[in-house]
Amino acid sequence: MLAPQLLRGALLSPLKRPRPDAPLDTTPRTLPAARPDPRHLTRYSELCGYGDAHNAALPLTYPHILGFPPAMRIMTARDFPLPVLGLVHTSIEITQERPLSPTEELEIGVHAAKLSPHRRGTEATVVTEARASDGAVVWTSSSTYLARHKTNRHKTSSTPSTVRPPADTPPLPARAEWQLPPDLGRRYGAATGDRNPIHLYALTARALGFPRAIAHGMWTVARCLAERREHDTPGPVHVRAEFKAPVLLPGTVVYAAEGPAFELRSPAGAVHLTGTALPPG
Repeated sequence: MLAPQLLRGALLSPLKRPRPDAPLDTTPRTLPAARPDPRHLTRYSELCGYGDAHNAALPLTYPHILGFPPAMRIMTARDFPLPVLGLVHTSIEITQERPLSPTEELEIGVHAAKLSPHRRGTEATVVTEARASDGAVVWTSSSTYLARHKTNRHKTSSTPSTVRPPADTPPLPARAEWQLPPDLGRRYGAATGDRNPIHLYALTARALGFPRAIAHGMWTVARCLAERREHDTPGPVHVRAEFKAPVLLPGTVVYAAEGPAFELRSPAGAVHLTGTALPPG
């Protein structure tokens, strides 16, 4: 159960004084090899738009969800230098060496890799690996998480509501429009264990600097990749996604894509997420 970890992390958060030169424990946390739970996989797949994942390859983002419990143990530990309360997911890179079967056993390992300065605070990089039964690494992700705090760098808005591409950059063609319900963050949190208060209710989000609850970054990238899956050829892939601005709930978003590039934006053109999906290399 993740609730005690989240409670411990919330209680410890006010005591944290984040800085990029703080000591960081990089010891890996490993889960024993196991097959995905079919009921959990179904719940996650339906919520993220993958449909019936039992008759296809494992959703590309699913190993990240399997690694979330040990990642939370790392980020809620007393010696982790960033407060988990209000921590914002800012980017993710995923490399998958081959399609993964929903019935194969995977050993999941997670470790904190580094801290980095950011114009709005300090970022932590957390790495997740999935190994097949032969010991080969078949899936890797590298995520950055931002703890916002005062810095000596130039000032900027702590919760940007609009991020627009340069004027000379043509927008990607729109492919779909999605209406996001107010309880999306609660539903995703129930399915994955990620119950960060910024995703749950307007009241808890406002207490941490957001006007309303915001969608999980991992839901937005998973939903985009589920939409792409109908057009992609299965095989090795490297995905990079950057979370540019919060997706407020409830809300409307436009999925756009062309070639390897994809993005999520508001109907008015404000960019929330940008990404690419390419062969590794």
